[in-house]
Amino acid sequence: MKYRKLSPVAFCFATVLLASLDLSAQNDPGPRPGPAGAGSFFPTLNSNEQALFNQASQVLQEIDSVSGTIVGEPGSGLGPTFNGNSCTQCHAQPAPGGSSPGLNSPQNPITNPQIALATLDSATNTVPSFVTANGPMLEARFVKNPNGTADGGVHGLYTIQGRSDAPGCMQAQPDFATAVAQGNVIFRIPTPLFGLGLVEATSDQALIDNLNATAARRATLGIGGSFNTSGNDGSITRFGWKAQNKSLLIFSGEAYNVEMGVSNELFPNERSAVAGCIFNSSPEDKTHTLNESGSATGTASEMSSDALNFALFARLSAPPTPAPTTSSTLNGASLFSSIGCSLCHTPTLTTGQSPYTGMSNVSYNPYSDFALHKMGIDLQDGIAQGAASGKQFRTAPLWGLGQRLFFLHDGRTADLIQAIQAHSSSGSEAIKVIGNYNKLKASQKQDLLNFLRSL
Repeated sequence: MKYRKLSPVAFCFATVLLASLDLSAQNDPGPRPGPAGAGSFFPTLNSNEQALFNQASQVLQEIDSVSGTIVGEPGSGLGPTFNGNSCTQCHAQPAPGGSSPGLNSPQNPITNPQIALATLDSATNTVPSFVTANGPMLEARFVKNPNGTADGGVHGLYTIQGRSDAPGCMQAQPDFATAVAQGNVIFRIPTPLFGLGLVEATSDQALIDNLNATAARRATLGIGGSFNTSGNDGSITRFGWKAQNKSLLIFSGEAYNVEMGVSNELFPNERSAVAGCIFNSSPEDKTHTLNESGSATGTASEMSSDALNFALFARLSAPPTPAPTTSSTLNGASLFSSIGCSLCHTPTLTTGQSPYTGMSNVSYNPYSDFALHKMGIDLQDGIAQGAASGKQFRTAPLWGLGQRLFFLHDGRTADLIQAIQAHSSSGSEAIKVIGNYNKLKASQKQDLLNFLRSL
């Protein structure tokens, strides 16, 4: 991704502007220390549902190799191209199922796992320039093909070439250096999985009614909003950075195929198939007729595909637990609403009927309307997905933000203030809201930041 260098005059103007806004008087409190407050099952589930969640959680943490023959890497299907070898390699912070890990985690500081992954099991990959020890786990998408037509697809960071369990495979990595030099690559970081069963159980009409309820006030601030929808039945899609996936199962199947290279019952064709690099039949992940003990009977988790287990984990997980309120966070919550943040980051939604115990008609706090909004020239990525244009993103849910390490779709910053200000570039629907934020007193801005880090 290219960043424009400011001229000396523009830099001086920007410096004066920032000083006038008194940005130095506040600070991002940083990731909240202490217990994760996330990663467990929804509290009202019955014992059978809790057991299903716990078993699915174990599958989520399984490490894959090419054919499951490497000690410590019992899962099979990795590659031919991949970004990670386990769901929880990417979804790790602050607990399995979260977002990208990193060195600034107060719970578990680690170097970016994609560094060591490049040469794991004798692989011969080179770490791309944009994958850094202190940075987030990334996936890379090319905006255009060499002939100028739209691409938009994920290009796996690594291949299985050279791995001890992939003899004879000769598949080079994509030419990331050229893509970076040409400004033809954009990045995305993992989205958290916690509490998503509540989102899936929310009716389309509830989302529509919520968006309509704020239409008049949004209009005064120049905020639009529309939903991404299925091209088949017109229903609202809501998962992924551009709300491109309809269900958690589709979301899981796509991620398994794209991020780890594992073909499955939702995406049954081997991705990036090259002669000499295919070692398993497809789909590699499928419903089981026998469990690991060789029995034709087993638990729902044992007999289900990995992709379904991943979806079950997200579907049955509890949302993140916020920190206790203080006078500062209460004031920050009030300001969050009064300046207009809540017009996109909806504090409360309500589920419809759910098949799982205690998850029907539940009010929850995602801080998202799950609609698409134009985010301005500095955040646009040029990639269309479904009804989402290259300028639009789904409103990112803010629950759990207090323990998140990286912000925005590409993880470009770990500073909450920078993430807020990035919403105000030309063409963004949030310009007037950020203007309202910038007019707050320094103490009010700090209260708002404290509130966000309490989520």
